[in-house]
Amino acid sequence: MTQYLWLQKTPVLSISIITVAYNSVETIRDTLESVRQQTYPHVEHIVVDGASTDGTADVARTYSHVACVVSEPDRGAYDAMNKGIALAQGDVIGLLNADDTYASPDALSWVAHVLQHTQADTFYADLQYVRRNHPHRVVRHWRSGPYLRERFRYGWMPPHPTFFTYRKHYQTFGAYDTRLCLSADYELMLRFLYKHGLSASYLPRVLVRMRTGGMSNASLRQRCRANREDRLAWQINDLQPHLLTLWLKPLRKLPQFWPLLTLRK
Repeated sequence: MTQYLWLQKTPVLSISIITVAYNSVETIRDTLESVRQQTYPHVEHIVVDGASTDGTADVARTYSHVACVVSEPDRGAYDAMNKGIALAQGDVIGLLNADDTYASPDALSWVAHVLQHTQADTFYADLQYVRRNHPHRVVRHWRSGPYLRERFRYGWMPPHPTFFTYRKHYQTFGAYDTRLCLSADYELMLRFLYKHGLSASYLPRVLVRMRTGGMSNASLRQRCRANREDRLAWQINDLQPHLLTLWLKPLRKLPQFWPLLTLRK
């Protein structure tokens, strides 16, 4: 009975999910359905659209669970994410882009459960890349592994779509640095976890399925630009990476293609 009373006093976490989109009418329905079908009841879904011309915002407005749709020009995806963060009212914030879906209807229940019971500042999990036109075909499996702060110096980072943290931490440490066009997510997690030492809890479970074709991996040229921005992420935080940090970061992706490492789904 004492344990039951303690559980009753556990505060309920509200979760804000921010979806940024631009001309995403072909994929955003999957994203919207993915959030709508979540079993966790305390979810606020915000869609920030960059003034699409294909009806993306109109589709989002047809979903009654969506709390807010903003459709206006922006300065890129990270600027749109910052707009969503400024609008969010939930205790915890996560981002799910218009190409991505949650792997199961209980995904956000797991996020809330882990954050409440570990009392960690942040949360992350595993991610699968799927074919853009065949989202049930897995092509890469990103097994994140347990959190150790020093792993950042060896090219590690959590999968951004699985990363959740409290709204208060954005208010304290800032949102995405829009000077970075491809690596602002890396910079933010480096800043929160490595520089400011926020604690992290890892769930060894696939939380998000992400369509291939992301900004930083669209071409070799984009990958090289992302690598330069990764270096800048350390510099603007007055941090010194290991000699091999920025070489190891792209190399860490190679095991994601190894079939033997994709057994856990």
